Amino acid sequence: MNHPEYRVSDHRRYDFRSDNVAGVAPEVLTAISKAALGSESSYGEDTISKRLESKLAEIFEHEVAVFSVATGTAANSLALASIVPGWGSILCHHEAHIATDECGAPEFFSGGAKLVLLDGFHGKITAEEVASYLRRDARGVHHVQPSAVSISQSTEAGTCYRPEEIAALGEICLRHGLGFHMDGARFANAQARLGCTPAEATWRAGVDILSFGLTKNGAMSAEAVVFFDPSRARDFAFRRKRSGHLFSKMRFVSAQMEALLNSDLWIKLAGHSNQIAHQISQAIAGNPRLKLLHPVEANELFVLMPSAAIEALEQEGYRFYRWETDQGPCIRLVTAFDTDPVDADALADAIIKAIS
Repeated sequence: MNHPEYRVSDHRRYDFRSDNVAGVAPEVLTAISKAALGSESSYGEDTISKRLESKLAEIFEHEVAVFSVATGTAANSLALASIVPGWGSILCHHEAHIATDECGAPEFFSGGAKLVLLDGFHGKITAEEVASYLRRDARGVHHVQPSAVSISQSTEAGTCYRPEEIAALGEICLRHGLGFHMDGARFANAQARLGCTPAEATWRAGVDILSFGLTKNGAMSAEAVVFFDPSRARDFAFRRKRSGHLFSKMRFVSAQMEALLNSDLWIKLAGHSNQIAHQISQAIAGNPRLKLLHPVEANELFVLMPSAAIEALEQEGYRFYRWETDQGPCIRLVTAFDTDPVDADALADAIIKAIS
C-alpha cells in the first residue's frame, strides 16, 4: 500500500531514525481544523472526547475508561503509578522503553517503585521468566513488592507478542495479584501484523491497562491510557491533572485519535509502515555480510553490518541510530506511515552498495 499523498515534498527521505520523524496524516490535520470551529466544553468534557471513549469501547468490545495525554512517557508513567505503590516493583524487559528512555519517570510518578529488568529473546519476556523471578523473590519487608508486569507491543526489538504469549503472562499476573500493563506506543503496528482483534490482544489476554499510542502512526501528539476495568481508574483523573496532562482544549488531542480510529485508518497506516520494513528486509536478505538481529515483524529493522559500511551510509546522508551489540556493529532503521517505497528501495540499494 502506497501513500504518495503523505509525502511532504519531492525530496527523498534519508532519515530512518524513528517513526517520530514522520509528519502528520492529512486526515488528522483536517480533524484538528474542524475541531477549531466554534466553541466546546473544556478539560475533556467536549463532544469529541466523549465520542472517542465510545469509539474505543467499540474497538475493544469492552467498557473502558479513557484518559488522553500528549506523550507516551506520560501514558506509561501515570498508568503504572496507578497500580504500583512506591514500595512496589515493575517487572519488564531490560530493553523496555520504560527502563531505557523515560528518564526515571515511572519511578518518579509512582513515588519510587523499582523496575526489575528481566532477560528475554528479541525484546520479549516470558511467563516462565516472570514465574522464575517470583519464586526466588523473598517478598519480605526488606524487599520491594512485585506489583506489576509491563510489556511493550510491539517491542523495542520490533517483534510482536502473540495473544497466547500475552495470555500466559496475564495468567501469571492474575495468580500472583499483579497488575498487567501494556506499552502500546506501536500497538497499531502489532495489530496490523497479528491480525487478531484488539480485544484478543489486550483484556481477553489479561491486560489491565493499555498505553495506546498514535503519535508514531500519523498523529501530531496523541496518546491515551485505557483502563479495561473503569473501577481501577478512580484516582487517575487527579494523577493526570497533577502531571500537567489535563489539557484545557482536550478536543484537539481527541480529534487526532478519532480521525485515525475512523475507518480503521490506524491499522492501514501501520500496515503500510510494516510492509515497508518488510520490503527493506527482503531486499537485503541473503547477503552473507548482512544479518538481521531480530525478526522483522513490525516497522523496525536491526541490521548487523561492518562499521565501514555504516560510515559509508552516513556519508551518503542516511540517518539512523547505531546499536552496539555483542554480535558487532548494528543500525536500527524505523519506517513510518508515510515512508515511500521508492525511498525504501533506495535505502536497500545503498546498504548493498556500502558493503560491496
